Amino acid sequence: MSSIWIAGQGLGQAEESIDYPRPDRLVKGNPKRLTQSAYQHPNMDCGIWQCEVGAWNIVFAENKQEFFQVIEGIVRLHDAQRQSFVEIKAGEAGIISPGFIGTFEVVEAVKKYYVVVES
Repeated sequence: MSSIWIAGQGLGQAEESIDYPRPDRLVKGNPKRLTQSAYQHPNMDCGIWQCEVGAWNIVFAENKQEFFQVIEGIVRLHDAQRQSFVEIKAGEAGIISPGFIGTFEVVEAVKKYYVVVES
């Protein structure tokens, strides 16, 4: 049996979860993060993610990557040394590559579509 999904379809029934960055990874604030998972598969998860302003360090596993498109707000991905960053605004998309180590900063409250793939 195959299924075709339309982005955002079924979000009314999507399971929501709220979490906060781990204290040992916090850089700024303590932003609340809301995840609405719309589709899960053993190697893929996608849905809508929202977050308040703040920043925390992230470490992606070598077998994990994320594509996302910002719907509202602004995020910055900083390199591990925080010497450079990429800013992604509403209407733009970004990729967090396998093995990425750096800082995820929410400059303006953000809402994004996300697709996380693990191999």
